[in-house]
Amino acid sequence: MQDKQNKAAIQKRLARLEGQIRGISRMVEDDRYCVDVLAQTAAVRSALRAVERLLIEGHTNHCLEAAILSGDPDEQRTKFREMVALLEKARD
Repeated sequence: MQDKQNKAAIQKRLARLEGQIRGISRMVEDDRYCVDVLAQTAAVRSALRAVERLLIEGHTNHCLEAAILSGDPDEQRTKFREMVALLEKARD
């Protein structure tokens, strides 16, 4: 679960991304120059990575920290493995 400030930032970025995607769709429909469309898709990828960073930060600050503070080794291992898997996916 995200804190309220992080959640608001994520929602704001996702709303902006939604608008960018609609804009790209219009560009394709209007037969805009390929390089211009590709520039916009690159911007979307960058914006999506920013959302991922916020989500990873929230997961670390809430879920991973809670597992560490719980003192439960199984929970700690589970959350650690989840974080490693997330980071591997984010790298692709």
